[in-house]
Amino acid sequence: MKIRCLPPACAVFLMVSAAFAQDPVNPILRPPAGAQVAIVIFEDLECPDCRRAAPVLEEAARTHKIPLIVHDFPLPSHAWSLAAAVIARYFDSHSKALGDAYRDYIFEHQSDITIHTLRAFSERFASEHKISLPKVVDPQGKFAQQVAADRDLAYDMRLRGTPTIYVVSKTQVKSLVEDVDRGELDLLIEAMKSE
Repeated sequence: MKIRCLPPACAVFLMVSAAFAQDPVNPILRPPAGAQVAIVIFEDLECPDCRRAAPVLEEAARTHKIPLIVHDFPLPSHAWSLAAAVIARYFDSHSKALGDAYRDYIFEHQSDITIHTLRAFSERFASEHKISLPKVVDPQGKFAQQVAADRDLAYDMRLRGTPTIYVVSKTQVKSLVEDVDRGELDLLIEAMKSE
């Protein structure tokens, strides 16, 4: 199975696993307790399409007051995405808001980052947030295990690319496909909220 970041011409969204997408009892594709609707994304921090999708999804989640559930899916073809996901988990361990801010920061600087400069960008982010980035970010491998669990989940779901995005309710799962724009996303969320 070839795993890839979608080329820009394919639009930002892809439906990849009809079997999982149609199964409303799949716990991954359901909103968390207390939420009626949620957005679920599998993303790669080195993926340009994920970078473009992130602010749209964050804004939609804020506007509609629904959870945005992010799963790491670092693709093997990307040199630094796994390391970035592990560092994001380090910042998540301080606070979810800090981890989210780091992901946004990495997306913002994505085109300037290489495997050799990721550490410097991460240190700059840490410094701006008055936190120190340890020389060894994950000495026990706990954060790498969390990323691996998300990646394995994506493989189990037979996902093939990033971003893979779902809008989920307790009874429905909808994949965002091809040219879905913010207006269509809003309509889909509102329809699911009114069920």
